[in-house]
This record gives sequence, structure tokens and C-alpha cells, in this order.
Amino acid sequence: MSSHVVLLALMLAAPAAGAQEVAFHPFDERKAALGRLLFYDPVLSGNRNISCGTCHHHETFSADGLSLGIGEGGRGLGAMRHAGEGGEAIAKRVPRHAPALWNIGATEFTHFFHDGRVSVSPHYEVGYDTPAEEWLPEGLPHILAVQALFPMVAQFEMAGSPGENPVAGAVYDRVDYAWPILAKRVRTIPEYGALFVEAFEDVDAAAEVTIAHVAIALADFMGSEWRSLDAPYDLWARGEAEPTAAEARGRALFFGDAGCATCHAGPLFTDHSFHALALPPFGPGRTRRFDPLPRDTGRMAETDALEDAYRFRTPSLRNVALTAPYGHNGAYPTLEGIVRHHADPVAAFGAWEPEMARLPDAPWLAATDFVIRSDAREMARVASRIDIAPVALSDGDVADLVAFLHALTGGASRHGRLGRPEAVPSGLPVD
Repeated sequence: MSSHVVLLALMLAAPAAGAQEVAFHPFDERKAALGRLLFYDPVLSGNRNISCGTCHHHETFSADGLSLGIGEGGRGLGAMRHAGEGGEAIAKRVPRHAPALWNIGATEFTHFFHDGRVSVSPHYEVGYDTPAEEWLPEGLPHILAVQALFPMVAQFEMAGSPGENPVAGAVYDRVDYAWPILAKRVRTIPEYGALFVEAFEDVDAAAEVTIAHVAIALADFMGSEWRSLDAPYDLWARGEAEPTAAEARGRALFFGDAGCATCHAGPLFTDHSFHALALPPFGPGRTRRFDPLPRDTGRMAETDALEDAYRFRTPSLRNVALTAPYGHNGAYPTLEGIVRHHADPVAAFGAWEPEMARLPDAPWLAATDFVIRSDAREMARVASRIDIAPVALSDGDVADLVAFLHALTGGASRHGRLGRPEAVPSGLPVD
């Protein structure tokens, strides 16, 4: 076991003072170890060619390094991932940026995904508001386990297209029809069956494994793997280190005149709310069924409230320097770029160039990658919805803010706790 894994295990067993400010869902070591295998196993995808870890990999610090993801059908990792070839090439980019997973096991998270489409809610009498509505499986202990279900049944992320495999075909009929297929795939692999029996008290035989057990194992892994509260910022708070002059100036700006902490508040640097920033649109958009153009209206697509148009969830800034690009669509490749956008959204919106997007080459998609930018009315709608006030920042101020954001980068925690497995029980390749 590597030294950083040992160190992080000790940190989880005895949290430091900064870590005590964040409450996490409890996890079981056996379930987390099982979830680690499932997280990197392509068996959970419709065509058995992509895993959760493909877009949330340890090498890319739980994100994927792209503006818009290359999901089912793609090949490779991070910046080297490509859009596939021939009949297996992707039909569409993933409409949004793959978010990093830092500290998502914290109990303060009540919404997941950029638009909050999975949330704690009294709707549907199941405790959550999700795309599955009243058909959400029973036995899910918290929202982290709930959200784990949905990438598996997303067509361009992991499921594939109808006609390609039974999972995608089932999703087309009704989202919950696919989960039993995936659960059966897993439990009929002898090694997985034995691991579930060992990890779950309510599972006496492999045949009893349901998708809820799969989701719980994934959640226990994700919730314990990427806990990061050991940044220089945390050392300052405990009096164990001092910031550099640039970091100190950046901290003063962040919590003061720059107004960053208005939304990026608390130990995880997020208010868990939704805000419109006029980020430049591009890509296929996350369209609703009746949308005639490739747009993304953000939170409004879930609430149907006009005031939520183009609002997206505030991301946590823990390890933000490791997880470029930035924004719900990865519009900005650098911290400097996204800081300048926050300072003057209108000017940044007008100055943005398509070359700033990190999009793996896919010539068959080139005609639509930026087509939304030719729609003057949609561009005006996006530009008109801004929830933050502009603030005057000098070049030095921007540099100081960037220095402070770098100080939110974890130490040993940045590598995860258990790491990537070398092999998985299905025998499929591990990215």
C-alpha cells in the first residue's frame, strides 16, 4: 500500500480539526472495497465499454479534463480520450462537463448534477425527486446512493442507444426497467456474488442482490474515496502554516471585496444553490423533449420556473486547481479565465472563443458543436440572465485569487484513498 493511502486512511480514522466541520455519510469498508471494483468495471454500462471511472478517474482527480465528456463509444482517458471509430463512434457528446467528486459523501449535499435533477424531496413519496419519479428502487439510504443509479441509464454516458443492448432498450421503455438487468449481470459473476454476500448483512445468496445493493456499494466507495480537507487552507485554519503574500491577498479578496464567498461558502466552498452566470453556450445542449434547438436551460428544465432559467448548481472549490476546465459546460480551460468571467460576465461572454473549449476531435459533430452560437435570440437570453454583480479586479487581483484557489488543493487526499484497481471481476479492461 502506498504512503499516501496509509496517510489518508489515518486521516479518515481520526479527522483533523478542519475535517470536523464537515459531516459525512457513514460507510462500510467492505462495501467501499466492493464499490471500488464496480466503479471501474465496464459491466455496468450497456455495451460493457465504459465505467464510472472512465470519466471520474484517479489520474484526472475524479474528473475527466474535458469540457464536454466523451461517453459510451469513446476510447482513452482525459485529454487523450477520443470519440471512437466506425460503428462504435459516439453519436453525441455528453451535454455537460463531468463534475469532480470531492467530498460528495458530505451530508450537506441535497442536490446532485448541474441542474439538481436528483434531490431530497417529498415528491413521489419516495423521499427524492429524480428522473425515475415514483419508480425509484427501494432500500437506498441517502442521496449519494440515489444519484449513483443515473449515469448507468444515461444514453450517451453509459447505457448506449436503443437497439444496441438490452439495457438501452429497457431504458427506452421506462428508466427503472434497466436496473434489474444490470443487477443480474453483476450478481451472476461468481466473485461479485460472493463479495455482496460478504459485504451486505441482508444478502444471504447472490440471487438476492438488487440494484440498490450496487448503488450502496458505489456510494460507500465514492463517499469515502474523495474526501479532501487537508489543503494549505486547512493548515492555516489550524495554525500549522502561513499563507504566502499572494495567497493572503487572494484570501482577503475571496472573502471580501471580490464577493466570491457569497456563493462559495462554508468548508466545501459552495452554497449548494443555483446561479446564472451567462457562461457561453456550446455543444448539443441538454434539451427537453420539446426544445427545437440545442440549448441548456439549466435548473429551469427541472423546476419549470422561469426564474431558474440558465441557473446551475454552485460547485465546491475543493481541489478546483486540479479539475479544469471550469463551468457546467467546461467553457474555461484555466482558473484565470473563470475568475475573469465571474468579475465581468458580460464582457467575458462577448470575448469567449470556441477554441477555448476542450473538445476531442469528432468531425461528424463539428457542424453542431457551436451551432447554438449562431442563434442570436438564444445567445441574448443566456447573456441576460446573470445573478452575480460585476466587480473590478486588476490583473494582480486575479493572480492573487488564483493563488488562493490553488491553496484549496489537498495534500495526500488528492490521490484518493483506495485508488484504481488493476483488475475487476468481470474480466473486462480497466481504464
